[in-house]
Amino acid sequence: MNIFVQARQGIVTPEVNYVAGKEVLSIEHVMTHFARGEIVIFKNKKRDINPVGVGKGLTTKINANIGTSPDLFDLDTELEKLKTAVKYGADAVMDLSIGGDVTFFRRKILENSSVPLGTVPLYETAKEMTDQKKSIMEMTIKDFLKVIQRQAEEGVDFMTIHSGVTRQSVESLRSQKRIIGITSRGGSILGEWMKLNKKENPLYEQYDEILDILAEYNIVISLGDGLRPGATHDASDRGQIHEMVLLGDLARRAREKGVQAIIEGPGHVPLNMIADNMRLEKTLCDGAPYYVLGPLVTDVAPGYDHITGAIGGAIAAASGADFLCYVTPAEHLSLPTVDDVREGVIASKIAAHAGDIVKLGDKARAWDDEMSRARKSRNWEEMYRLALDEDKARKYRSDLPSDMDDQCSMCGEFCAIKRDY
Repeated sequence: MNIFVQARQGIVTPEVNYVAGKEVLSIEHVMTHFARGEIVIFKNKKRDINPVGVGKGLTTKINANIGTSPDLFDLDTELEKLKTAVKYGADAVMDLSIGGDVTFFRRKILENSSVPLGTVPLYETAKEMTDQKKSIMEMTIKDFLKVIQRQAEEGVDFMTIHSGVTRQSVESLRSQKRIIGITSRGGSILGEWMKLNKKENPLYEQYDEILDILAEYNIVISLGDGLRPGATHDASDRGQIHEMVLLGDLARRAREKGVQAIIEGPGHVPLNMIADNMRLEKTLCDGAPYYVLGPLVTDVAPGYDHITGAIGGAIAAASGADFLCYVTPAEHLSLPTVDDVREGVIASKIAAHAGDIVKLGDKARAWDDEMSRARKSRNWEEMYRLALDEDKARKYRSDLPSDMDDQCSMCGEFCAIKRDY
């Protein structure tokens, strides 16, 4: 019996106790919203890590994506990205590898990571088909279930499953002209599979079989947004909304089978649509935690998409999003470097905390108040300790003359903070 099923029977597990303590919340709050599916707890039964809670009343969490590509698959570099992501505050990581020995790499991440790990099993399925000199269009549900079972046994904590990409949802996508059709890698694979095989998505038809495996290992299903908009022009169209309606039903079915569920979305979304997207998800998906990529609020900032994503992420978190997937400066351009990972994590942490000040009020702002008091007293060491990026804060002052210990180099003798007001 997994921890979600136990919670629905009124049993308080150590994982619930830990999340309540970590979030400084009552056990009753966590139990109530966990049993309803409004909170999820990441922790595969096979892993020895601290559980991470995501959802109603909890701090906004962030995820960092790492992983190899068909052209770049350096294990040491990806493990350094993992180390960097965790150091700077990622609450979870996702392995999106599609190049090299993806099974070996995932096992190394599990060995070296202290935070929950997510995957997209379809990627490994595609890689295995390629290794066997087959087309992914030859994939069967048995191929997919074999990969899920393997990853579950190894300890993966949450999995993105694109069961909402159906023949009908893809048809609704075509009924309204997009600039960028399907931007999701998993969504595009399944769309092409259905087109060529003239069959329904096997991840939708055999959804219950997938849930049976996830329930056994206490794995959270992350219902993939295969039809998310890849351009602000395409936001909130029929394809996106049709899929979200379907994901709400799939989340309900997951909970009925004893599987925790989160909903993914929404990609590229202009500022004025973000809050409505958050409210719509909460309504259609019965309050399931919302896991958002960005959202990216403009399409014209390649090289700075960690900023466009942080702008959208802050509004999304303030409006109810629970889990932010980071965006790095390399988004849309290349595989991110270690430095890109650091920049992406910090940007997303800023967005998450900015949202929490709105959602959680004084509880979240206490951190900011500490920083403000440290600034008033010009206590640099305390400011470094409180900073999201202590290393960068220290670096800016490292070359200043020693006689500037009582001020920054901006105002000098005209420092307003020194005046007693």
